[in-house]
This record gives sequence, structure tokens and C-alpha cells, in this order.
Amino acid sequence: MSWIRRNLKFVLPVTAVVLVGVGFLAFGVFGVHTLFIDDKVDEAGPVFDSGVAAVAAPVDPTTVPDEPAPPVEPTPTDEPVVTEAPVVTEAPAPQIVTLAEGGFIPLGRYSGEGTALVLNDGTDQRFLRFENFSTDNGPDLRVYLTASDANGDAGAFDDDFVDLGVLKGNIGDQNYEIPTDVDLSVYDTVVVWCVRFSTPFTAADLV
Repeated sequence: MSWIRRNLKFVLPVTAVVLVGVGFLAFGVFGVHTLFIDDKVDEAGPVFDSGVAAVAAPVDPTTVPDEPAPPVEPTPTDEPVVTEAPVVTEAPAPQIVTLAEGGFIPLGRYSGEGTALVLNDGTDQRFLRFENFSTDNGPDLRVYLTASDANGDAGAFDDDFVDLGVLKGNIGDQNYEIPTDVDLSVYDTVVVWCVRFSTPFTAADLV
């Protein structure tokens, strides 16, 4: 104790520096605080881009005749001429369908529940939707579509994957647009992946 009292003016600054360093590592680097805070979201269903009107093609001036063609006289006939109204058929309205779905499972010591859906409206556009979703929170969580199975090797999730972006919330419904060139027969599992610690939190096979 006598040594501490004699060197108090040195001990206090060193202790303060150590505490600041530990705090920076815990909160700034490892994001420990995120384990105790839930990020809740509640997104409505995704809005597709279908229904956009086509733009008329421009007229090529070289194909326009200089003078109109003379009218063609109708040929006399004894048969009455019956004119039928053109049949107008309306294109069916786009409908959202579920292409694939699966239930989230917990991985390791982390929780996971809810449903993952792949939604489509008949075009190339697709959305991945989480419903009744819940998992533990953590630092640097992202949503991957991976070629690995949900109950497969946890270390293989980030070997071959498509990154759909930052997890919007660890609790609640949310949407992620899937790039049109992604082959869902290959990348058929969704995983919530912690980049900071290279570990999965929860995953679901899309079937």
C-alpha cells in the first residue's frame, strides 16, 4: 500500500489509460453493448417495380412516304359487310407469389426463429422477406445467401455467398432485394452472419 501511495500520481493515469483501452476494445471493436440492445423493425411487404408503361419507339423518317397512297375502292359484293368490334383482352394484374421459404434455426449459442420467404411478382425482381423473425443482436451482422446448408458446417457459410446487406434489425419483419443474377438453386440458404467474429447467428434453408 505504501508503494501505491508513493506512486499514486503515476498509478492513476496508467489505470485510466487501461480502462479507456478496455472500454474501446469492448464497445468500439467488439461491440459488446449490442448483445444487450434489441434493434426492432416492422417493414410492410416489399413493393415491386411492375406496371411501368412502355415508351413508344421513335418513328424512322426514312420509312415515311412522301405522298399518301391512293385509296383502294371496295369491291362490290352482294354479301352484307359485318364489322366486328375488336376483342380487348386485359393483361392479368401482377400477383405476388412465394417461390421458396424456410424456417430459421438457432446456431451455436445464438437464438433464431421466424420464416424466410422469397417473393416474386412474375418478373425478374425478387425479394427475401423475414416474417416473425427474431435472433440475438450483435456487432456487424449481415444477411447472406449461401451455398451451404443451414445445419451444415458453420465455417462454410462465408465460403460461397451473396451479401444482401446489413441486417436491419434482430427482431421484426424486413425485406431484402435479391439481385436478378443470383441463382437460388445454388444460393438456397439464408444466414445471419457476424463479420466481426466470423460466426453465424441463425440460418434457414429456402425450399
